[in-house]
Amino acid sequence: MQRVLGALQHCRTSALGGHVDRCDHCGHIRISYNSCRNRHCPKCQNTQREAWIESRKQDLLPVPYFHVVFTVPDKLNGLFLHEPLLMHNLLFQTAWQTIAQFSFTALQSETGMFAILHTWGQNLSLHPHIHCVIPGGGVDYKNRFRQVKVSKNGKVFLFPVQNLSSVFRGKFIAGLRQKLPQENNFINELCKTSWVVYAKEPFAGVEQVVEYLGRYSHKVAIGNHRILNIGNADVTFRWRDYRDNRQKIMTLQGAEFLRRFCMHILPKRFVRIRHYGLLSTTKRPLLHQVQRAFGITPVAVKEKKSWKQICREHLNYNPDICPVCGKGNMITIEILMPGRPPPRYLSGILNKQNCVTK
Repeated sequence: MQRVLGALQHCRTSALGGHVDRCDHCGHIRISYNSCRNRHCPKCQNTQREAWIESRKQDLLPVPYFHVVFTVPDKLNGLFLHEPLLMHNLLFQTAWQTIAQFSFTALQSETGMFAILHTWGQNLSLHPHIHCVIPGGGVDYKNRFRQVKVSKNGKVFLFPVQNLSSVFRGKFIAGLRQKLPQENNFINELCKTSWVVYAKEPFAGVEQVVEYLGRYSHKVAIGNHRILNIGNADVTFRWRDYRDNRQKIMTLQGAEFLRRFCMHILPKRFVRIRHYGLLSTTKRPLLHQVQRAFGITPVAVKEKKSWKQICREHLNYNPDICPVCGKGNMITIEILMPGRPPPRYLSGILNKQNCVTK
């Protein structure tokens, strides 16, 4: 946690080093400091998000896509705080098991899923939930793609939401009993609580799917655009209350704001974006076969683009062009090395001297 907060504190400052560029046309000087590239940093997600979306575009099929959100009751917040790795993995596991079971039962096929973990609400409270993007169909035992059926009124839906909620609750509680048998009395109380699985209407097209992924894939607990003021002792930010769907203003003491933000720092090396079934890496040859059946030429080897290419193609920004004259090229003339702490042996000597002085 301290490492994450330190990375956010030093992001794009002289502590991480940088470089000095000069325009070869007008002589403009630009100093750029390095980014921390931490996944919890609101300033470092643009290029990563666009690169991930570019990769996902190559996996899309010309079928309806559905947005399904799996949430858990707030009674489980304590377990999510004290056992984040166990509970987050269980949430992913049961969400996919639920979708896979309904796909096999209703379509006799295996579908796929992108799953993205969010742990926050708009006011930075703990609210673990998973956003899932699911194609409207799956591959049967003959490797043929079977789409979801259209209802009599012309609408397309994935699976009944109430049934999804019941099965998801049953699978999650069964997993809890297996992982945490000492919490049996608490788990019995969860059976009396209604669980919510939310399903939106299908996306209008592939372009809308890509736009959705851009909003949710690399989102963090709070972005800089929502912070209105940072005072000496408090932080004021904008949030939306979904109970009345109104935008409101909240002011928190600095310690409380930091506490709420730290609740959403994920365990080290935890994977928060996962791919299942037809959309997983192991099923890529089968996905390519389905794409060929739809007349789509699959991409065998995905091109890994540099951050400058992503900026030029997706963010309408060319880092090599002078921002002042717009004609010259920015050429690096100096590298700024990051600041380094003193060597360990010197740190030990200084600590001993400080102790003697005190």
